[in-house]
Amino acid sequence: MGDQSERLGSEEVGEGASSGLESTMKEDLCMEIDPPLLRENAASAEDWRKALNKVVPAVVVLRTTACRAFDTEPAAASYATGFVVDKRRGIVLTNRHVVKPGPVVAEAMFLNREEIPVYPIYRDPVHDFGFFRYDPAAIQFLSYEEIPLAPEAACVGLEIRVVGNDSGEKVSILAGTLARLDRDAPHYKKDGYNDFNTFYMQAASGTKGGSSGSPVIDCQGRAVALNAGSKSSSASAFFLPLERVVRALKFLQECRDLSPDRWPAASIPRGTAQVTFVHKGFDEIRRLGLQRDTELIVRRASPPGETGMLVVDSVVPGGPAHMHLETGDVLVHVNGEVMTQFLKLENLLDDSVNKTVELQIERGGIPMTVELLVQDLHSITPDYFLEVSGAVIHPLSYQQARNFRFNCGLVYVAEPGYMLFRAGVPRHAIIKKFAGEDMSCLEQLISVLSKLSRGARVPLEYITYADRHRSKSVLVTVDRHEWYAPPQIYTRDDSTGLWTVKLAFALDSLPHASVVNHVSEVDAQTMLTANSEVCTTECVHHSNQKLVDGIVNSETNFDHVSTEAHPRDGSLHEHREENLEDSAIPKNAVLREYQSTTAVAANASVAESVIEPALVMFDVHVPPSFMVDGVHSQHFFGTGVIIHHSEKLGLVVVDKNTVAISASDVMLSFAAFPIEIPGEVVFLHPVHNYAFVAYDPSALGSVGASSVCAAILLPEPPLHRGDTVYLVGLSRSLQATSRKSIVTNPCAALNIGSADCPRYRAINMEVIELDTDFGSTFSGVLTDEQGRVQAIWGSFSTQLKYGCSSSEDHQFVRGIPIYAISQVLDKILSGANGPPHLINGIKRPMPLVRILEVELYPTLLSKARSFGLSDDWVQALVKKDPQRRQVLRVKGCLAGSKAENILEQGDMVLAINKEPVTCFRDTEIFCQELDKDAETDGKLSMTIFRQGHEMEVVVGTDVRDGNGTVRSVNWCGCIVQDPHPAVRALGFLPEEGHGVYVARWCHGSPAHRYGLYALQWIVEVNGKPTPDIDAFVKVTKDLQDSEFARVRTIHLNGKPRVLTLKQDLHYWPTWELRFDSDTSLWRRTTIKALDTAVV
Repeated sequence: MGDQSERLGSEEVGEGASSGLESTMKEDLCMEIDPPLLRENAASAEDWRKALNKVVPAVVVLRTTACRAFDTEPAAASYATGFVVDKRRGIVLTNRHVVKPGPVVAEAMFLNREEIPVYPIYRDPVHDFGFFRYDPAAIQFLSYEEIPLAPEAACVGLEIRVVGNDSGEKVSILAGTLARLDRDAPHYKKDGYNDFNTFYMQAASGTKGGSSGSPVIDCQGRAVALNAGSKSSSASAFFLPLERVVRALKFLQECRDLSPDRWPAASIPRGTAQVTFVHKGFDEIRRLGLQRDTELIVRRASPPGETGMLVVDSVVPGGPAHMHLETGDVLVHVNGEVMTQFLKLENLLDDSVNKTVELQIERGGIPMTVELLVQDLHSITPDYFLEVSGAVIHPLSYQQARNFRFNCGLVYVAEPGYMLFRAGVPRHAIIKKFAGEDMSCLEQLISVLSKLSRGARVPLEYITYADRHRSKSVLVTVDRHEWYAPPQIYTRDDSTGLWTVKLAFALDSLPHASVVNHVSEVDAQTMLTANSEVCTTECVHHSNQKLVDGIVNSETNFDHVSTEAHPRDGSLHEHREENLEDSAIPKNAVLREYQSTTAVAANASVAESVIEPALVMFDVHVPPSFMVDGVHSQHFFGTGVIIHHSEKLGLVVVDKNTVAISASDVMLSFAAFPIEIPGEVVFLHPVHNYAFVAYDPSALGSVGASSVCAAILLPEPPLHRGDTVYLVGLSRSLQATSRKSIVTNPCAALNIGSADCPRYRAINMEVIELDTDFGSTFSGVLTDEQGRVQAIWGSFSTQLKYGCSSSEDHQFVRGIPIYAISQVLDKILSGANGPPHLINGIKRPMPLVRILEVELYPTLLSKARSFGLSDDWVQALVKKDPQRRQVLRVKGCLAGSKAENILEQGDMVLAINKEPVTCFRDTEIFCQELDKDAETDGKLSMTIFRQGHEMEVVVGTDVRDGNGTVRSVNWCGCIVQDPHPAVRALGFLPEEGHGVYVARWCHGSPAHRYGLYALQWIVEVNGKPTPDIDAFVKVTKDLQDSEFARVRTIHLNGKPRVLTLKQDLHYWPTWELRFDSDTSLWRRTTIKALDTAVV
């Protein structure tokens, strides 16, 4: 294991363990015996000047973007170094971790700032080197020469220079002296790339990030090694020897000469026995049991100065050496030849691919002979992957199989994406079973996926290297909405440097499932009786869940799920073979049995018993492809209450810190009946902190539909200070919990500041405060003694800021009066005049809400008097509301609203239509009255007090729907939307037609690479205004692949910026995600791609 401070040259410090005692002693010993630098070998300053003048023009800065996570590398954008090793053919040498094992887009910038595209042609499966190619004719203004490779020139004491892009500098030259040629390969990460079966060189040159791939040159301008990594805790740098590089380069040159018209996919023979060797000194080898006669034979046959032998460090399960070699075996001969050096062993294996070699070893002093079939190393290096719902899945590589001690070729999750993340499958997981079928290769997974319908729920079993002896079972839900492109297979093409893409299977094999899974009476009876043990297990599981700011840990494991309980089609009809007489059990008998069970379990207050059948637990996931409106997490949970339950429609109300946006996958678990069904967001109030979610009552079955019921709402009379209420909610184990509390403040005005990334925050709201509650993560309802709902106990999101640069997300809970919820519910049930929404196959109009888009806050009348408010108005306001004794002031107007430029910050709102107003509800009532009178033209006559003067103004109101954001465009890896209310609440929009707002960006995308990050507006592309999404789509649709675009942006702080960005339609096509009200599904439409039939 390596030192924690060892790191790849252009990467962050990786995880690792401390070096062993032997390694430390070897380093100290070698430092003591390093010979002094001989005077005759010392190069003059003039020698170095000439060498550097020749070398520096051939060194390039590489800007690379890993477009997808793959194997050991995440999706990322970074800088590194490379150098020209073949000018005529156009070949650049750099590190493997720069070339990347997966899809990569890269450019090389030469000394004179000429920038050209480069394409990967080879990356070694084991060692840290790789090659890019470029078109030599593209370099028109620079005179340069290739740097020759001279691995034989490396020796202890050699003075060197490392020339490269160190610490982000264009050209950096670091001096050093080679101190060691036999250092163990550095260990960077336990779950990432590590080199092995080779020596490394070491020098105190102090290289840092960005210097990966730099040439290590001597005074003659020859490259003697390749810079690869460093140790952050010291000045030590690690260099890769070049013998294997020279061999690979010769193969590439020969392949290119055979095909002068185009670059072929080079075939470089590489052999392996899937064994990791380490070089140990003879003193350690003797302790392992090496016979004295064997040591004598080895010393005589080895080169002078040999100090040790190769010892087996690890063997990959399932490989050629598995069950033949063991850790601690000492390698003596291979095919009758003494073998003590890595280079010699690798040359022999590379020349023996698909052949048998004979190894003579000693195990504890006992000589043994084994025969191994040398395997093609490229055959266990994946060159394709499956992308499904944002996940990257491919065969387990040799690199990770060695790290994790698993068989090569298993189904490996390089990136969980959305569908697997939603189920709790982590990165680096190995999928063992899917939909009840064993998974031993990726093709089996694709075959099972092709048989599943959208919305299907199937079990998945996986293991991780950290807990390798216990498998975990989770429930995977196939995306019902088109959050992502259909499953696609990417395959590496070394002749083009790209990864070709094709559909994993025909699209017609992925039909839409029904929205819900219907449950029969037989299933209901089975669930009530047989699932009691499952429910108990689930309760224990959730009670141990760590809750942070209302977000459940994403690595949730449902260990109790079995393959029998969830068949492949996602239905719950697992007990169809029950006896016929079981199906004849009367519905009411089943219902009485379950209700009696729950009653005994509850044994609580009347309020709790009455309201429990109406409580619902929410489990909400937001797809990363539509994380708009500043939503700050992918996963939310909370408690809602059923407010309507009929044969055709069920409605649940919940706070907007649980259901933040309409583009969400919502699962509902009912306290009254053990079932989980999907819900659909149908209404998000534009101001108040609540949302309506619909469900299909038929999905509950007749027994379940009879078990649940809607709560009785009690909007009047309003709560007062000192009133007794019952706070009732659900624990994560779906157990009803309640307590009696006292109302301490029935009209507390909220004052929530804007977050760093603007998101929904409750404004113009008065909430209810209690003397005691269950903490900031507990939500539910407030009821009277009869269980009638007077308020929902909802969660509010806020952000605590520490100083100027640090902040932390927090949440708190308060009561939301039920009157506003009751009003909207009545409009839905009576038939609103808003846009229709398809709910359970029936189109229902959703209400429109008229609002005054002004943020208000209360000020005490005593303070208002100090500002000059007259005694007459003070008395009038006190008479209107003796309890509050306050006046409303303007904090700000939403940018783009009809009140903007009419009301100003600090204005006191005294009256509307000559009627005094003292609270937020007063303004809402006047807005609602406008809908009843068509002659008002949607305007309010307001009396305000501004800077000592009373004045009359006419202020327009705005009409908003409850859909939220229903459209976004993904361009170059950034999510673009119209400015949402939380952004407009900042009071600023760009003057250039407002522009479109960048909500998110993706790792490994052009937006990441060129710095088109979130929290800014795009106002122009190539000089053409983009005031809205339609204009933006029209402009960007004309851009071609690999074409640079000039983008003008304005940040939230008002600072303008112009950047250039190159479009990449191959890996990042332009597409749109939009809600289809006719089907109630989110549809993904490709706007522009290289092949629209694929993406």
